[in-house]
Amino acid sequence: MQSRFFLLLFVMAGLVVAFAPFPVRPIAPQERTFRIEAGQFAYSSSEIKVNPGDTVNIQLVSTDVVHGLYVDGYDISIEADPGQTKTLSFVADKPGSFRFRCNVTCGAMHPFMIGKLSVGKKVWFYRSIGLSIIAIIGFLKFPRRPVLITAH
Repeated sequence: MQSRFFLLLFVMAGLVVAFAPFPVRPIAPQERTFRIEAGQFAYSSSEIKVNPGDTVNIQLVSTDVVHGLYVDGYDISIEADPGQTKTLSFVADKPGSFRFRCNVTCGAMHPFMIGKLSVGKKVWFYRSIGLSIIAIIGFLKFPRRPVLITAH
């Protein structure tokens, strides 16, 4: 009976870790500027991390041929000629991970010219760590017992 109580307690703790909202301190929106150099066939800064509500300014610098930058999910884009800098500004009001990619055909490896925009914190990473710890404690507390099968 006591082991069932502890098992129920572990299941409930797992549900709390998985679904309860984290106490999050609100972060005041900021203006963030990123300089991204585009050259065949990569972006110099291929990952951008911002908080929800931030104003994002991306300065796209083309180092060789005409390049573009299109942000999936936001449906915004910009193009820069060789040696030029163009600026794309938007408010990061959609949480999640979004791909940005070159939207100007710049050569054979053009489809692989991508980057990532992350808006918000990695809450699911911390939740998965909590669930893993609860699972380890559960396996240590409730070891599997061999089942003895007898023939009649």
